[in-house]
Amino acid sequence: MEHTVKAYGEELNNLTAEVVRLGGLAEAQVADSIVAFARRDLAVAQSVIERDEKLDTLEAEIEKKSIRLIALRQPVAQDLRRAVSAMKFAMQLERCGDLAKNIAKRCMVLAEAEPLTPLTRSIERMGNLVAARLKDVLDAYTSGDLDRAVAVWARDDEVDEHYNSLFRELLTYMMSDPRTINSCAHLLFIAKNLERIGDHATNIAEIIHYEITGDEMISADRPKTDALRA
Repeated sequence: MEHTVKAYGEELNNLTAEVVRLGGLAEAQVADSIVAFARRDLAVAQSVIERDEKLDTLEAEIEKKSIRLIALRQPVAQDLRRAVSAMKFAMQLERCGDLAKNIAKRCMVLAEAEPLTPLTRSIERMGNLVAARLKDVLDAYTSGDLDRAVAVWARDDEVDEHYNSLFRELLTYMMSDPRTINSCAHLLFIAKNLERIGDHATNIAEIIHYEITGDEMISADRPKTDALRA
């Protein structure tokens, strides 16, 4: 019996370790996509695109291991929430990787156009904010810090405000100079991808809250500034 309990505990710990590993990969993808964009670095952008498959593979492995653990060990209470949360985390992190890959692909196109420096700097600032939120929520998961996770959730409107401001700035550029429309369209998609990564960071905070407390939602309403959300 002691051997069985020990093996069960190791399975849960290994599952958590795999989620942490996937989180590190996703965090690196997001950070590198922002670097590729800000520096117009095609080599870094290509690396982000090529590495995306690793995240897909690891996400699938975490899902398979979670389902196997639930089916064979039949965990209850917090152990069950831990296994279910691992699958939810993996899905959110894999999507962050997909969005980083999308940003990298836009970088490849934008590298052929004239740089729009003020807009580039605005998007880089938004990207750094999103990357910091993702890092904070992953650190909260690793350390089991509920307060830190809730703090990330509570700051969700910061990213939305950046996106809304960028949306208006991009429209102004396109209306004042139609030659910028193509580049601005790609920049808008990059900003939207960053905004969605911010949403995934908020979702991860909610999953941490569920795993630790058993409550699905932190509160009835998530803070949002919805004026220009697509």
